[in-house]
Amino acid sequence: MITAAPRRRPGYLAAAAVFAVGMMGTTLPTPLYGLYREEIGFSTFVVTIVFAVYAVGVLAVLLLAGDYSDRAGRRPVLLAALALSAGSAVCFLCENGLPLLFAGRLLSGFAAGLFSGTATAAVIELAPPERRARAAFAATAANMGGLGCGPLLAGLLAQYAPHPLALPFLAHLALLVPATVVVLLLPETVERRERRARPRPQGVRVPPGARAAFALCAPAAFAGFALLGLFTAVAPTFVAQTLEVTNHAVAGAIVFSVFLASTLGQLAAGRLEADRALPRGRLLLVSGLVLVATSLGVESLPLLVAGGAVAGFGQGMAFRAAVATVSAAAPAEQRGATISALFVIAYCGISLPVVGVGALTLWLGLRGAGLVFAVCVALTAAAGRRGGDRPASGPSGPN
Repeated sequence: MITAAPRRRPGYLAAAAVFAVGMMGTTLPTPLYGLYREEIGFSTFVVTIVFAVYAVGVLAVLLLAGDYSDRAGRRPVLLAALALSAGSAVCFLCENGLPLLFAGRLLSGFAAGLFSGTATAAVIELAPPERRARAAFAATAANMGGLGCGPLLAGLLAQYAPHPLALPFLAHLALLVPATVVVLLLPETVERRERRARPRPQGVRVPPGARAAFALCAPAAFAGFALLGLFTAVAPTFVAQTLEVTNHAVAGAIVFSVFLASTLGQLAAGRLEADRALPRGRLLLVSGLVLVATSLGVESLPLLVAGGAVAGFGQGMAFRAAVATVSAAAPAEQRGATISALFVIAYCGISLPVVGVGALTLWLGLRGAGLVFAVCVALTAAAGRRGGDRPASGPSGPN
């Protein structure tokens, strides 16, 4: 009797693809804000508020349900995140004013908060032991790559296809269908699951032994994500209004280049010890911000692109090193909570400074507000404890 071979289930690369599709939806609106402004009529400040709502959703999930997939299982949480992504797309498709824009961004933030920890863990856990380091980078690349592909896809469709405010979200809904099928076929990696697991608040906790490392790394995480927030929320408006480049595909490509540079920076950090990658990444981040500030002053698109690429590369290098440093310094039983605290700082960086830029535009204009932002974030990136207790160094990425 011939028995059928067992069906091979999708592995960590398939899970990484799902991760990328999910994160793509969170940045789809980036090159479309100009079109929404024309349709609804609102200021740059309101654009930053709409963007900040997304970060509020991410932070809420990280603080209230950061470990939920550890107890409920990876697949149910991934399916919930995909459902929230679909709900966000529907909100944008049905948009008839600011309320649905806010709702869409909030649902998108909830989805990103669930994806960030759950998908990362799933990708790593699905890899065989000898490929765990490769899987960790696959998760990182899926995260940043998905964030970068969202503006690129939306910009291309908005510029060269009909129905610019509908087609990007219809395309994302179409991608969510095979992503859902993949999740249903993925093996569950959490063996002991609670049947009626409920979210429980995590708060922000840093054990005493990790505080020196945390103080060193937190400013770089905050500044790096502030840079990503600026390019995601404000850069397309600056390109259109100040540089008078109204091509949506160009705006999307600029944002994509920053996230691509971040992914390459994280790849480069994997070849260095964390205590070497962190200062180099911070230096590149500051250098890139100087170029961004110069581009705002002289109104130069090439300098803006170059500054975003250099700063993005530095952000990726510094953030991967920061995660490795904090992870190595924290006790094993508190490592997850400590890394979550670093992500909370990072997502505060992606929201608070961007809202500040929006408020400053009311008095200084977009260019003046951008200059203030670049200087302040560069100073933050250069900050951190020096000397004293030397934080434990570790490998630049999880194994």
